Amino acid sequence: MHDRSHPIASEGYPFIILAAFVTLVFALIGWTLATLVLLALTLFIIYFFRNPERSVPQGESCVVAPADGRIVFLDRVEEAPMLEGPALKISIFMSVFNVHVNRFPCAGTVIDSYYKKGAFLNAALDKASEKNEQLGLLIEAGQDRKLACVQVAGLIARRIVCYPEIGDSLSTGERYGLIRFGSRVDVYLPVDFSPRVSLGQTTVAGETILGHWQ
Repeated sequence: MHDRSHPIASEGYPFIILAAFVTLVFALIGWTLATLVLLALTLFIIYFFRNPERSVPQGESCVVAPADGRIVFLDRVEEAPMLEGPALKISIFMSVFNVHVNRFPCAGTVIDSYYKKGAFLNAALDKASEKNEQLGLLIEAGQDRKLACVQVAGLIARRIVCYPEIGDSLSTGERYGLIRFGSRVDVYLPVDFSPRVSLGQTTVAGETILGHWQ
């Protein structure tokens, strides 16, 4: 895996450079209002692609939030991607103001993945999990420990980035991808998993503990 610890996610540089270049052009032309608007846009893009360090909890039993945002769904579901039978589903919605770098929920190995084309509904809606474009990973965290982590595109987010491939092993809280401009991440855990979070709670990727393996 490449070093992903830069303060700005590398995927943001093309947008930042383009916005900064256009801002400079308008500044040289002397269009003050347009320059100020574009400067604000450039600063927002830099802010959006920020990639802060996180204090990851220690312990092999920890499962942490893969995304910054707000928990919009926390309940049992009868079917889950890449998992057999019912599961506990925890959905985190990321607004455009949240950090969008996603982090691995637990130490483990990617044993399966899938990509599904779809719609771009508001990611805060429950039906976005079924209808929207998405990319899922099945993670094996040890004997009888598996979870699915699904990146879901949103109304504005139309580009899912996922670094690891099948066979790659990552540590808890390690950066593993991002979704551009507003989205959600769904985590599917064993149905007997005891969550330590609640509906509506704010999460911090790599820091907020969703719960512990039994």
